[in-house]
Amino acid sequence: MADSGVAPSPDPHDHPIPAGTVLETDPRARVIGADLVAGGQPWRLLRLPAASRAALERWRSGLPVAPDEGALARVMVERGLVHPRPAAPVPLDDVDVVVPTRGASDALAGLLSALRGLAVTVVDDGSHDPDLAATCAAAGAALVTLERHEGPSAARNAGVAATRRPVVAFVDDDVILADPGDALGRLRAALEDPRVGAVAPRVVGPAGPGLRAGYEHRHGALDQGEAPALVDPRGPVTFVPSACLLVRRDALGTGFDPTLAIGEDVDLVWRVLDAGWLVRYLPSVVVAHPARPSWRAWWRQRRVYGLTSAPLAERHGERLAPIRADRWTLAAWGGLLAGSPSLAASVLARALERARRGPLAGLEHPERVAVAVVGGNVARAAGPLARAMVRTYGPALLVATLHPRLRRRALAVLALGLAWRLRGGRVRPLDVPLALLDDLAYGLGVLEGAWRHRSLQTLTPRATPSPSWGEVLGLAAGGSADP
Repeated sequence: MADSGVAPSPDPHDHPIPAGTVLETDPRARVIGADLVAGGQPWRLLRLPAASRAALERWRSGLPVAPDEGALARVMVERGLVHPRPAAPVPLDDVDVVVPTRGASDALAGLLSALRGLAVTVVDDGSHDPDLAATCAAAGAALVTLERHEGPSAARNAGVAATRRPVVAFVDDDVILADPGDALGRLRAALEDPRVGAVAPRVVGPAGPGLRAGYEHRHGALDQGEAPALVDPRGPVTFVPSACLLVRRDALGTGFDPTLAIGEDVDLVWRVLDAGWLVRYLPSVVVAHPARPSWRAWWRQRRVYGLTSAPLAERHGERLAPIRADRWTLAAWGGLLAGSPSLAASVLARALERARRGPLAGLEHPERVAVAVVGGNVARAAGPLARAMVRTYGPALLVATLHPRLRRRALAVLALGLAWRLRGGRVRPLDVPLALLDDLAYGLGVLEGAWRHRSLQTLTPRATPSPSWGEVLGLAAGGSADP
C-alpha cells in the first residue's frame, strides 16, 4: 500500500510518564556495574548518571514514578527497558469491536454472547448465511454484509468503515474470551498512554484433550511468550496477531492491506510502528484461539505462515531476513559452525578489543565491561540464532544430518534451536517432534514463497552494523540522551 494513511504519533517529549505510574523492568534488561544498563529494543548500553540510576532502583523496588522523573521514565519506556505495570480495566465506552466471519457458528454465538453489552459489529465476508442475522440479533450485534468473499483484511476494513469510536478492537470469530470486560478493559488501559497506537494480549490455544490441542496450548504459533515487550521487528516480539488486537483509529490509517491473504496483521503493525507509534504486547492478558481441526489443516496453516514471508518482504524488505545479527556475532558463530573454533575465538577477541578501545574506552574497567557486554551478547545469541536457523533452514539441516562430516553440527543446531523454541514452559516428550514438524512446515513455506516470488530476501541472513555493540549513551536525570 503506497500511502498507509496512518496519522503520526504524538511527540514523546510532550508526554512524560505520569507521576504515580508503577514500572516494571524488562526481564531481558541487565544492570552492569554501578552505572550501566543493557537491553531495550533495539539493544543499547546506557550509562546512567547517579540520579537516573537511583530512579531506576526505586522503580525496580516497586515505587512509582516521582513528579520529577516523568521525562526519564518516558525515555526508558520508549527504549523498552521498563514497562508500565498493567493497569486495572477501564470502561469500553469508546471501543468498537469488529468481528470478521464467514457464517454463523457455535464459536461465533459464544463470542457474541460474551461480548453482549459492548458495541459489536460483525462483518460477514460473503457467506450470505441466513442464520447469521439471527445470531447477531440475539446478541445485540450489528451486521455488515459483503456481497462476495474478499478476505479478512477487507472484512475488517468494512467493519472499521461502519463504526466511529476512537478505538477499534479486532476479535476473530473463534477467539474465546472468558471475561471480555476484564481482558479488553485491561488492553484498553494500555492505550491511556497517548504514544501507544496498538496493544495485543497473549494468544494461546485453549487447554483440551488430544496431542494437537495440548501442543498448541503450550507452544502455539501465535503465542509470543510470557514477557511483556514493545513490538519491534528487531526485538524478541516482532509482531502481534490480529486474532485479538486493539488499535487507535488514528493509527489505523487505511487499515489492513486487502491484497494480503495472510500476514496482513504483521503488515499493519509494522506500518503503525513506522508512523512512530508504540505497539505493546501485554501477556498478562491471555485469550484462547483454537488449533486447526485436523493435522492436515495444522500443517497447511504452518506452511502458509511461511509462504506469506515473501509478499511481506516485498513491502518491508530486510525485516523479513531469516537471521538478523551484528557482523561480529554472525562471524563468531559462523566460524564455530564451520568447524573452526580458532576463527570464532579470533573474531571474539577482535570484537572485545574494538569495544574496549572504542565506545567503552571512557568507562571504568572497560575490559570487564567488554567481556560482560560483548561476550555476553555473543553467548546469548546462540539460542535465537539456532532457533532462526531451524525455523527457516530446517529442511536443509535435516538433509545435512545425512552427511557424515556435517551430521554432528546439524544435530547440534537442531537440538539447540528446538530447545530454545520450547524453553520456559511445560514440555511433553512428543512436543519435540511436533515442534520440528512445525518448523519444517514453515521452512518449506518460506522456500515455496521465495520460489514463487523469485526472491531470496527471506532466505538471506542480514548482518547489521554494530561497531559499538549497541550505543553507549549518557542519560541525564531529566531524560535527555546524547548518543
